[in-house]
Amino acid sequence: MQYENSEEFALKLDQEDKLHKFRGKFLFPQHKGQDVVYFTGNSLGLQPKSTEEYLKQELSDWANYGVEGHFEAKRPWVSYHELFSEPLSKIVGAQATEVVAMNGLTTNLHLLLASFYRPTDKKFKIICEAKAFPSDQYALSSQVRFHGYDPKDAIIEIEPRQGEEMISHDDIVKNIQENADEVALVFWGGVNYYSGQVFDMKGIAEVCQKHDIMFGIDLAHAAGNVKLELHDWGVDFAAWCSYKYLNSGPGGVSGVFVHSKHHGLKDIPRFEGWWGHNKKDRFKMEPEFDPIPTAEAWQLSNAPVFSMAPHLASLDIFNETNMDQLIHKQRLLVEYLEFILADISKTYPKAAFKIITPPKPNRGSQLSVLTLNDGRDLFEYLSKNGVITDWREPNVIRMAAVPLYNSFHDIWRFGRVLQDYYSIAE
Repeated sequence: MQYENSEEFALKLDQEDKLHKFRGKFLFPQHKGQDVVYFTGNSLGLQPKSTEEYLKQELSDWANYGVEGHFEAKRPWVSYHELFSEPLSKIVGAQATEVVAMNGLTTNLHLLLASFYRPTDKKFKIICEAKAFPSDQYALSSQVRFHGYDPKDAIIEIEPRQGEEMISHDDIVKNIQENADEVALVFWGGVNYYSGQVFDMKGIAEVCQKHDIMFGIDLAHAAGNVKLELHDWGVDFAAWCSYKYLNSGPGGVSGVFVHSKHHGLKDIPRFEGWWGHNKKDRFKMEPEFDPIPTAEAWQLSNAPVFSMAPHLASLDIFNETNMDQLIHKQRLLVEYLEFILADISKTYPKAAFKIITPPKPNRGSQLSVLTLNDGRDLFEYLSKNGVITDWREPNVIRMAAVPLYNSFHDIWRFGRVLQDYYSIAE
């Protein structure tokens, strides 16, 4: 497509956009009586307008039924978590029985690592990306120490090559192959939180399977953002948060994927809780744990309904479209954002920045822009003028053009603010 840096062109693209109607389903913070340009869906998604209704329904049922709401509520609480498996399975490319919503992300990672990081004297190492999200690094290091190993010996971090921003897939494969005899687990982020690089998860899974190595993924920046086929890829386990691209609100409930090949195993190492016990006998309160033969076996406690209700509100919006349609629009949005950045960079000599996010297919909604001069000043100027982006030390501005609610006109408006900044600078 031949893009243009004009308001008329941006509005024309919005008129042609079949998903533009979804924007009206979300609430935008305001700046001088106008919707902000919200480019931080990679950190916290916007609130669906229906969220209040979903929460009020649960409050009303609690008021009207008390404890009987577990069975009499409009959406009975005893089976509330079951409402999430089907829509989440479509988003992550799984069977419904392989997915469950529960807990928070790092809690779930620890629960999954208890099952799938099984070190032996010979195979005890973990391969992961360098500069993964800190919580992942803390989780891996603490799991390694829990098993009696030193993280310096047990964790292999793969870095970008000298002078590069991205991690080469060839380097990932090479490290797995060279260390296969000692590696118990490869654990990776589907999308790097800093650079926005989308990794070849299918390719990593294939290498792990050839060498009998467990493979797990943190999908915090991938779920609802990129195309996933977890079941077909043969990924062993994955977890994600729901408050970024899935719009469930701050600290929203996490999601878990466990491949069906691991279901129904009573001897698998697992931290157990009563909500993972066989449903038909759960309320008999028997002393021996009988796991549900699905991913639900990894549950510990009954559903936190009030934190799950906003998540359900968002998933019901996702159900009105599909990931292929969202990713098609995402590609156009991000291309237009990249075009606007390039156009302003050509026009204003002081516009010194570089996009460090790789091109498709190794990108999703996020563009990470490396600012070469006045990054912090630029970030603060954008914020003061109604453009909400995300700052990451030492000098990166992250922007996410989210197809559910961002528009082409948003991107044009961002460009106007950016032009104003550099016009003042000159």
